[in-house]
This record gives sequence, structure tokens and C-alpha cells, in this order.
Amino acid sequence: MSKAALEMTIDTDSFNAIAELAYRESGLQLAAEKTSMIQSRLRHRLRALGLQDFANYSAFVCSDDGRDERRHMISALTTNVSHFFREKHHFDVLKKQFETVLLPKLKAGGRVRIWSAGCSNGQEALSIAMVLLEVAPDVAKLDLRILATDIDPEVVNFAKQSSYHERLVGGIPPELLHKYFQCVKQNDEKIYQAGGQLLKIISFRELNLLAKWPMQQKMDVIFCRNVVIYFDLDTQNRLWPRFRDVLSPNGILFLGHSERISDPATFGFISDGPTTYLPSTASDGSSPLRKEN
Repeated sequence: MSKAALEMTIDTDSFNAIAELAYRESGLQLAAEKTSMIQSRLRHRLRALGLQDFANYSAFVCSDDGRDERRHMISALTTNVSHFFREKHHFDVLKKQFETVLLPKLKAGGRVRIWSAGCSNGQEALSIAMVLLEVAPDVAKLDLRILATDIDPEVVNFAKQSSYHERLVGGIPPELLHKYFQCVKQNDEKIYQAGGQLLKIISFRELNLLAKWPMQQKMDVIFCRNVVIYFDLDTQNRLWPRFRDVLSPNGILFLGHSERISDPATFGFISDGPTTYLPSTASDGSSPLRKEN
């Protein structure tokens, strides 16, 4: 592909077609003021397909033949920025809930399920696993699983590998990095590989939040952080009841630092601290159970 072709800008009709498709497929809102960023992110897809302009690309990706390309398009358009122990206060709440509610449930023969919805490159799910293992080193022997999902198949594959360059592990306390990761040298660079004790309790899967959810079991904790910020209010409001339906009566939902449920009571939630939500009623009709130390 020529340099001139690569420098072509996306025309209005192609932008509108791609924006409509992205919204329909994944709930992504592509604002017109982000046109420059969008065309920059998609140019490599034109190159990969041997297409000369965005008009041809939009026609292809919107066609039946372009179904597979839609996944690559969504992957290119989504921002996968994350780091370990992001928004530490959520992990403090998780630790307390695990110590006082979830671990006793496990030891009594119950099951615990935690969902990292929008897991990006895997840092969130691995951070969750470290919190749990620090409390209960033998937790893998109990009926606990962390489900980590993302719409982007490329980042899911990256997360499954759980191998991180030195610049990506800065959020991990040194003692936990030494304990749960193996450091290897590649071309004079340090690469940190997550250990089996972490990966044993995590399942990484591809999942579109707007599609049907395959899980059959209630979730005790849901992390859905810095995901719904890309959705419009109508899409968000369709998601809140779905999260409420899969959340256990005494569960917790964590959102990102700039995300809020605009009217929690309408969707069966109450606020319980910064971007932390509980079901508004427990299984016995009382307030949600949150055991205190």
C-alpha cells in the first residue's frame, strides 16, 4: 500500500457506517471528534486486507463476508490500558469480603465465583488472584474460580500467556512479584511470567458484554471497570439489570473510577463507597450482608 493511500482520511459516509456497526456489535460509541484516532487505529486493517481506502473497508466490514473482520475492527478500536492493582481501594474491599464472607463460605463447602468483565491483558484477574492467595494459599483446592473475559480475542490470548515486560509490572508490590512471578531474560530485557498457582484459579474467555452470557452460576464479585465508559447511557442501563441478575444476593459490583450507576435503586443496587455497588436486598429481604471485622 502506498504512503499516499495510508495517509488518506476516512470519509463521512465510511465513518458513519463503521460507527453504526461498532455500536451495534459492541456498544462502542465513536464520536466524530475522534475521527483522527479512529482512522489511525484502522489503517493497519486496510493494509492487512490490501484495501486502498476507507470506503472499500467500510463496505467490506459491513458485509456478510466481513464478519471475521469485525472482531479485528473492534480489537483495533478498543483501548486496552490496564495495570496491576489499579484502584487499590477495590482490592482492599475484596480482601475484607473474602476474609469475612467468601472464605468461610468456601470452607463450609460452598462455591465462589468472581468475574473480571473486561479483563484486558489480564492484570486485573491476576491481581484478584494474588489477593485471594495471600489470604488463603490453598484456595485452589476449594471451589473457587475467577472468570476473566474480554471482547478482544487478541488481549484474551495475551492474558492467557500472562507474560509481562518489566514496564508492565510496576504496580505489583516487590514481595508479591517475587512470590508469584518468574523473571526471565529475553534480549537483555526482563520478562515476568505469572506462576501456575495464579493461573490455576483463572479462566480467560472471549465475551461480548452485549451478547448472551454463558455463565449459569451467580457471581459473588464482579469487576467491570473502565468498560461501560465507552457505552452510551442507554446501553449502560441495559447492562445494569443483567449484572444484577447474575450477582449473588450478597455480592459486590465494582465499576471504574469515572463510572457510575446514575440511579442505583432503579436497577436494584445501592452505593457502598466509591464505585462500589451492592444488591439492594439480600436473599432474605434484608439489607445486603457485609460482615465486619
